[in-house]
Amino acid sequence: MKLKNIIAITFVALIATACGNKTENAINKTETQNGVTVSTFKVWGNCEMCKETIEGSLNVNGISKADWNVDSKIMTVTYDNSKISLDQIQKNIATAGYDNEKYKGDDSAYKELPDCCQYDRK
Repeated sequence: MKLKNIIAITFVALIATACGNKTENAINKTETQNGVTVSTFKVWGNCEMCKETIEGSLNVNGISKADWNVDSKIMTVTYDNSKISLDQIQKNIATAGYDNEKYKGDDSAYKELPDCCQYDRK
């Protein structure tokens, strides 16, 4: 009977830990392999037009891929960190008017966004 309880408790603990790590790892994660860095972080926005503007703000030297998920609000950026930093990436997005976890979007740029893109600010 004790063995069954130990196995059950261990199983529940493993599941709880795995679920917690998945959520934690999906946001604010940076990994570098073979000179290529991939970072994920949250960016506020609403729609496909936001997606176009947010991703367009990262059409710069050093970034090979930028993908913002409209539903989850998670930005995934693939870049060469010898050419651009994560800090500069987040500043570029803020300059376009979009809040992210590190920087508040530029107020004048935010006011110029289409009505559908004016999200609830943090």
